[in-house]
Amino acid sequence: MVPPGAFKGHGEWSAPDDALMAVEVTSWDADAARRDRVDKHAAAGIPVYLLIDRENCSVVVFNQPENGSYQHEERLPFGATVHLPAPVDITLDTEPLKELAD
Repeated sequence: MVPPGAFKGHGEWSAPDDALMAVEVTSWDADAARRDRVDKHAAAGIPVYLLIDRENCSVVVFNQPENGSYQHEERLPFGATVHLPAPVDITLDTEPLKELAD
């Protein structure tokens, strides 16, 4: 998630400097935990990282990146209402994700 026009004129690749949030859904691969649950987004300075963790049927909100790691993490089960902190500052209803748990 970036502000409108943030990547305009950058070509195929852009630095993550303007990114407000990253969202990732874990894969079903055996090494998903190693690949998906690392602080790669914090190292890039992305303020909010939302992980949809299919293995644990939860959503995890990471924020406050500092020195390559997120300082705050909140894990909630599928179906919970999740607040994404500033600079995103929206609330998500994760009820539809409960279908992934069935």
